[in-house]
Amino acid sequence: MARGRKHPFFEKIEVTGTAAKGKAVGRAPDGRVVFISGAVPGDTVSVQVFKKRKGHYEGRVTEILNPSPERIQPRCVHFGTCGGCKWQHMDYAAQLRFKQDEVVQNLVRIGKLDLPDIAPILPAPETYYYRNKMEFSFSDNRWLEPGEIASGEPVASRNALGLHIPGMWDKILDLQECHLQADPSNAIRLAVREYAESHGLAFFDTRKQEGLLRSLMLRNTASGQVMVLIQFYQDDASAREGLLDFLLDRFPQITSLFYTINRKGNDTLYDLDLICYHGTPYITEEMEGLAFRITPKSFYQTNSRQAYALYKKVRELAGLTGKERVYDLYTGLGTIAQFVARQAREVIGIEAVADAIEAARVNAAENGISNTRFFAGDMKELFTSEFLETHGRPDVVITDPPRDGMHKYVVAQLLEILPERIVYVSCNSATQARDLALMRDAYRVAHVQPVDMFPQTHHVENIVLLERRSHE
Repeated sequence: MARGRKHPFFEKIEVTGTAAKGKAVGRAPDGRVVFISGAVPGDTVSVQVFKKRKGHYEGRVTEILNPSPERIQPRCVHFGTCGGCKWQHMDYAAQLRFKQDEVVQNLVRIGKLDLPDIAPILPAPETYYYRNKMEFSFSDNRWLEPGEIASGEPVASRNALGLHIPGMWDKILDLQECHLQADPSNAIRLAVREYAESHGLAFFDTRKQEGLLRSLMLRNTASGQVMVLIQFYQDDASAREGLLDFLLDRFPQITSLFYTINRKGNDTLYDLDLICYHGTPYITEEMEGLAFRITPKSFYQTNSRQAYALYKKVRELAGLTGKERVYDLYTGLGTIAQFVARQAREVIGIEAVADAIEAARVNAAENGISNTRFFAGDMKELFTSEFLETHGRPDVVITDPPRDGMHKYVVAQLLEILPERIVYVSCNSATQARDLALMRDAYRVAHVQPVDMFPQTHHVENIVLLERRSHE
């Protein structure tokens, strides 16, 4: 370790594993853990520390002294700057291994759970171009690469249309390419940027809260339908219509074109009025003969093909015979609810977003499903004893909460009613483990199935089947 620096520099660190948020991990000469950006387990690297804590360091790779056999060449020119695909430099088989290990470690370490044999993680059929939704931000103060700054040359344009630099809310990386969403995603983004530049449209200034163009959302379906939503900060009808008409002319495959005026301090859509400028107010995804209308505000699993594999596993683990009442908590568009409805007596879906519940009802009617009921409301306030007395107690519960997991009141309610089986789907096995720990006296973990929904990233989905313990 070199001396005389504000932050230490470690000349030779052996990388032994992965850690949270896609980082790798090793040991410093003083024995403390080092969380490392840009490393792959099996590497030997030099590390510049940028953050020092009592029990650990955080740093980034400055030189790869001996590459891991699992290190590969990243595909994207933006790798290392963009935070979207932090594991592009890691062989896919290794990604799967580390994701499975993370699930097991969280369930054991956080949940203190007795686990059955863990099923092998379900790999994604596509490791690139698998996302059906991307959101890009406009900025008039783009991220400058170190080479640009070092050159001393004047910067031709500071405008950007791309993704946030990790940890920097006001810095946007101007994307030349992205390998997460299939075309025409890249073509539309680049065309919007070019049009805006050539027509002098003002990119958003996050700090001053001014400018015309704020964000761009693109959604697509397996059948080729395309939805585009542009958020404008200023209400300039002439400039807005010029851009929207340009898009329709250049990309006739756009089936749903929306815009909104957003003068809030954030980009969230749920409290905004969205205007359908052209086409249908939704796009449609299909699965096993079921059609799901997806609106701009709808939550839908962002990897459509892998969502099908996940839903099939959920249905299998639910063990339905046609006699059960099923509750689908955090139902979203009601996709899982409708997917299992043919095997159940009835399914009741609960979701906080009212627009999603309305879409779920429409979808069920369009699909000819008559044994589902959907209710909108905050889960902890709606999923009550009174609700259960009115609508009946469940035999099986399927729950797919957000990353924060289930509210403690929801867990308490499940322990009060004690359904025979609970199928818990989670995008965060740490909060899932926390919730399962609260239920371990009443339920045993019967099956664990990790699912890779997001190749090239550290994120992993996990399904756990809980079976009620017998009263002995």
